[in-house]
Amino acid sequence: MRIFKLLILFFVFISCAAKAKQDNFVRHNVAKGETIYQIAIKYQVTPYDIYRLNPDAKKGIEEGTILLIPKASSVAITKKETKNIIHEVKAKETLYSIAREYEVSVPQLQEWNVELLKDGLKKGQEIIVGKEEVAVTENYLEVENTKNTVETFSHKVLPQETLYGISKKYNIAIEDIIAQNPDAKDGLKEGSILTLKRKTEKTVTTVGSTNSNANLYTVKPRQTLFSLTRELNISREELFALNPELKDGLKEGMVLKLPTTTSTSTSTVVTNTTSPESSIKVIPLDDFPKKDTLNFIVKPVGNLLASANKKKKKNLVLLLPFNLGKVDTNTALTKQALKENPLLNLSLEFYSGAMMAIDSARVLGLPVQVKILDVESSRTSSNIAKLISDNDFSNVDAVIGPFQNSHAEKTAEFLLKDSIPVISPLSKEVGLKLPNLYNAVPSEDYMVKKLFDHFKANKGNIVAVVSNKKGSTKEYLESRYQDIKFPGYTAKGSVDTDQLKIFLQKNKKNYVIIESETTAQILNVTNFLKKLKPEYDIQMVVLKLYDTLDFEEIPMTNLTELNMLFPSIRKEIETDSDKIFANKYKKENGTLPSSAAARGFDVTFDTILRICQNEGYAKSNQTFKTEYFENTFDYVNDNGNIINKGVYLMYYDTDYSIKRVIE
Repeated sequence: MRIFKLLILFFVFISCAAKAKQDNFVRHNVAKGETIYQIAIKYQVTPYDIYRLNPDAKKGIEEGTILLIPKASSVAITKKETKNIIHEVKAKETLYSIAREYEVSVPQLQEWNVELLKDGLKKGQEIIVGKEEVAVTENYLEVENTKNTVETFSHKVLPQETLYGISKKYNIAIEDIIAQNPDAKDGLKEGSILTLKRKTEKTVTTVGSTNSNANLYTVKPRQTLFSLTRELNISREELFALNPELKDGLKEGMVLKLPTTTSTSTSTVVTNTTSPESSIKVIPLDDFPKKDTLNFIVKPVGNLLASANKKKKKNLVLLLPFNLGKVDTNTALTKQALKENPLLNLSLEFYSGAMMAIDSARVLGLPVQVKILDVESSRTSSNIAKLISDNDFSNVDAVIGPFQNSHAEKTAEFLLKDSIPVISPLSKEVGLKLPNLYNAVPSEDYMVKKLFDHFKANKGNIVAVVSNKKGSTKEYLESRYQDIKFPGYTAKGSVDTDQLKIFLQKNKKNYVIIESETTAQILNVTNFLKKLKPEYDIQMVVLKLYDTLDFEEIPMTNLTELNMLFPSIRKEIETDSDKIFANKYKKENGTLPSSAAARGFDVTFDTILRICQNEGYAKSNQTFKTEYFENTFDYVNDNGNIINKGVYLMYYDTDYSIKRVIE
């Protein structure tokens, strides 16, 4: 009887719990054309809240689908915020026609736009045509606003071009073209310049917070941790510290907390670009503490500062591909413009790091004069020959750049007769064997070699899971490292896990290389290896990081528990002196240094220190290895190519941080 009573109480408890759970959500029948965002706004919740209860919704929703929606009370809605609906006035529009379009009254339009309408309605004005309430939670706000803007640009009339043709090309009405260019009414003249205006729509999604101490970000479709950390310019450690739920993987619609100083947009604007010196902000380091500077700059690997000659003047030239001749000097370079010009963006980032190195050198009393020349280049051509012809290189001690390896090779060829060192700062390509050309980025061969030297030093057992589509990778490994074991595949095309287990050894460290473009294959192999961890000492290895590893279907725990090992040309911020540089850069630029900015600093400062040695740049490279903020420089002569073999081995730790292997 006692057991019977307990069973009754148990079922009553379960029923109450289920009722309570049901009370926390409502059912929503998806209407035709509805989106997750619209439904989230309707119920005053976040997209992530909906995805959490309806995982299949991430694949898309259809009319008639039933979704479970958490009640607003469970996500702490505290207030509503009003946003304006904006309209750009077109030709011949009136307040009456606009009011009809947006289903409001003329008096409402007049009330919302008192100042704007003082002198009447004008074409091109942006006026408020409606008010919309948006739900705001204590920790989440996402507003999507479509704004009409006007783009002004120029067009040079081509031979036999007509108003009709230009109208069709730019989707601009002929009467609007004539309104901006009255002379065009009587016909177009070849070579004349037309001023054109075109309306563009830009949808802006703003993610923010009602709490001023928070900064939030909504994960976009198919976004990965790899791409996210680069877009936001923050480290994985920062993300995981603020968002512990990331250990279960990154999911579309997830709302992430970000450091308060991190922003998903920048306010950087470059105007009236005439030369790098006049248009780009030079970052002074006068207030950079000398003691801290010394601690950051000088590593025990090679104290080049202590042996630097501070009396003899040196000359350094930077050849940076700004391509200023192709830039409209009358137009501000906004963030969008920089996105559309990746080479200019890269040059500006590298330049910002280089300028910090130059100022650091000045603070430390190093007598270096720096000249920056603009390289105008494409993939197949450049103005290198003209730059060298027009400028005196007779007293130059080193040249950094250009970025493209073929152009750096051409520079080194021109300067070979004077034995002037040319440093190729960003390219991984290795080509001509020139005694004065220094490849600052380690080659792919040196990246892989670093791994296998580590395996050998630890007397490891090496197993490589290589997908069938990566046959060239398998051939590469087989030709260089004969001791690798390659498990085969089953008739269904999956990895033969039985054979994989046979290849593992209990008395050795087992390094399992995974090279696959298939998410499912990586997931299956890593899950299998995790189960074997209690029996075997296993470490997962990749030859380089790639996006597939960050896909949301592969839990981060698979990578951290297997301590995924990979080679890298850059290390993470490790020391207090590293943080000094990062914080200083962030203070001056509003963001942490990108890889290009960090390399700009490291390459430039290393070059300055080496040319200030009594034995000169070339001899210094033969004698000393150096290390700075992100990069180390250890140049070797590899069969005629001078290559930096400064590679780091990094691994994922169980605390979700990335650490360096201490050798």
